Amino acid sequence: MSRPVPRLALTALLALASAAAAACPGREITHAAGVTCVPGTPKRVVVLDIGPLDTALALGVKPVGAVSKFADSDDFVSYLNGRTGGIQNVGVITQPSLERILALKPDLILSSKVRHGEIYAQLSRIAPTVLSESVGATWRENLLLWGDALGKKAQAQTLLNRFRVRARTVGQKFPRASISVVRFLPGQTRIMHRASFIGTVLDEAGLSRPASQRVNDFAAMVSQEAIPQMDASHLFYTTWGDPKATTQSEMMGSPLWKNLAAVKAGRAFAVDDDFWMTGTGILAANRVLDDLEKYLK
Repeated sequence: MSRPVPRLALTALLALASAAAAACPGREITHAAGVTCVPGTPKRVVVLDIGPLDTALALGVKPVGAVSKFADSDDFVSYLNGRTGGIQNVGVITQPSLERILALKPDLILSSKVRHGEIYAQLSRIAPTVLSESVGATWRENLLLWGDALGKKAQAQTLLNRFRVRARTVGQKFPRASISVVRFLPGQTRIMHRASFIGTVLDEAGLSRPASQRVNDFAAMVSQEAIPQMDASHLFYTTWGDPKATTQSEMMGSPLWKNLAAVKAGRAFAVDDDFWMTGTGILAANRVLDDLEKYLK
């Protein structure tokens, strides 16, 4: 039989619980790196990837600092042009500058464990830091997590709900279309599968994929011999950075590419890598739907 807790001990326990609750003057957010106390309404937000930048802007929050895609550029991503004026560059995604971040005196930092888990302790000493587990295919969960951290969880859920309705509507317009997605990078060609950002957007729309792409992983890294696997009624391809530095000309110069049904029918389309691949946010997802409505005829 359990013994009753003495009155003085109970009082002490309640006092400790009350003190623990009072220790967080804002809100506690559970995330991939633990539990973090964030301000009720963050005012000076720094984002360390394109996904949280997309999310913050979609929710009406302009960060004070963000990272760029390339080390030699102060630009962020093209599809967010017009929204990012006044945001300070704090380095590149792969190497944010702790000094620049500290100088901005942020009250919240957003990123992911897969990107910046190794520097979480340093970031947390600068400001409350909330990390998603991963990026890409998890963009919907990330939207809700980062939205919660920004004090806009309900708004984030509304954006996601509206996207899902729109995605289904777009997909229903093109029930006979099948979609192939290819990405050209330096020294590498990828056929994108379902467990990727673009894969989840196409799944939300209910659009068909070729059998070789209905795979629950990220992508297949392929050589020219795999070009026939790229075929579908519509083929969309993107290029990371300078096309001359990627495999694009090599692949598209192949007779196998030229023999694809989508290519011969004039249904192979170059689309923007920034929002088909890099963006991984709700604004990027809606831009993909814009392209699908434009090209699926």
